[in-house]
Amino acid sequence: MSAVAILRLPLATDLSGFVKLLQRMQVPHRVSEEAGEQVLWVPESLREDVLDLYQRFPKGDPEQQLDIPQATASEGPGLAQQLWRSPVTALVLVLSLVVCGITLLGDNLQVLSWFTFLDFRVAGDYLQFRPLADGLAAGQWWRLVTPMLIHFGILHIAMNGMWYWELGRRIEWRQGSINLLGLTLLFSLVSNYAQYHFSGPSLFGGLSGVLYGLLGHCWIYQWLSPNPIYRLPRGVLVMMLVWLLLCLSGLVSMIGFGEIANAAHVGGLLVGCLTGLLGGLYSRRKLAL
Repeated sequence: MSAVAILRLPLATDLSGFVKLLQRMQVPHRVSEEAGEQVLWVPESLREDVLDLYQRFPKGDPEQQLDIPQATASEGPGLAQQLWRSPVTALVLVLSLVVCGITLLGDNLQVLSWFTFLDFRVAGDYLQFRPLADGLAAGQWWRLVTPMLIHFGILHIAMNGMWYWELGRRIEWRQGSINLLGLTLLFSLVSNYAQYHFSGPSLFGGLSGVLYGLLGHCWIYQWLSPNPIYRLPRGVLVMMLVWLLLCLSGLVSMIGFGEIANAAHVGGLLVGCLTGLLGGLYSRRKLAL
């Protein structure tokens, strides 16, 4: 891979902090001295990303780790700093926790009905769902995305929250908060509608459809436009895809995990791969200019 000079700075400029940050992120680089200047060289495919990183953290910010897989826990910034640097990731997780609290993890059906894809009322032991068209006609457009905030148990919210925290911060750092928010809402919309289309009126929720969208986005984006921040351990991708196949087989439901929103998972993954394809192609084209 050819290297290009992206920075030419006076010898008096201290690059040591930024070089250490590149080392922690395992970004290939070298620094040379030419004509009284220090020159930073990186692979051409990473030119724009490293320039953007330098604009944000010219002194290296020793505490900034971005949770690159190789970083150790002792090197990472504090929780408050991570939340501050990932506002949309934090917002989605906080809203999910709030909804978990006010719905009592799905047990408070009256409050739960505010967030479900279809409005419903309780009739004895049954739920009577209102048609989607009626809800939209009444202006309840939020229902298209709010099921992602619903969770039905501690393990459900813990696992989904952990993976959103891991994947959301990567996208927020690489592509910005607005893009993460847009992708989250898009993946929620597609996965919720896919589940409704295949299962009909039913009670479902959770961030898992969004998570598979984020996974597909990072996977294809990284394949087309490699970037250290999107580099996921191979085992993570394999584990998530194997879990998806086990859920589709029905085995997970058989061993007591309850009903799985398989259509939401597949729908999220497919649209995530599509956005990753578009984003990755755009990024690669931009780097080639």
